[in-house]
Amino acid sequence: MFTAITHSQIYVLDQNEALDFYVGKLGLEVNADVDMGFMRWLTVSVPGQPGRQILLERPGAPAMSEETAQQVRELVAKGVMGGHLIFSTDDCRKSYETLRDRGVEFTEEPTERPYGIDCGLRDPFGNHIRFTQLKAEEA
Repeated sequence: MFTAITHSQIYVLDQNEALDFYVGKLGLEVNADVDMGFMRWLTVSVPGQPGRQILLERPGAPAMSEETAQQVRELVAKGVMGGHLIFSTDDCRKSYETLRDRGVEFTEEPTERPYGIDCGLRDPFGNHIRFTQLKAEEA
């Protein structure tokens, strides 16, 4: 029936600040940046992987009333409404160093896990982000 997940969504409070973080610091690329009148459709993805996009959505119309959107924005600002993104990388420690040098603040340094090495950070809006270097499969 379904063949792929094409879009995931996270809430951000400022789409320009989100662009600076996701593109300028994390190195993702913009897939769409469209003023639809009632909202700005802004998506990013891993470079060369446009089949899986992240919608950086500011809470508001048409998905919710202004009253509800304000409540959601307040929860996002408190850091309790954060979404979750998990990326893969070939070298977790090197990616960590590169992003740290770009000013990204981490919540957890690269750590050995049963499945590989991963670390954690948050975007400026409280969304949780991890990236993982999976263990090579043993033959």
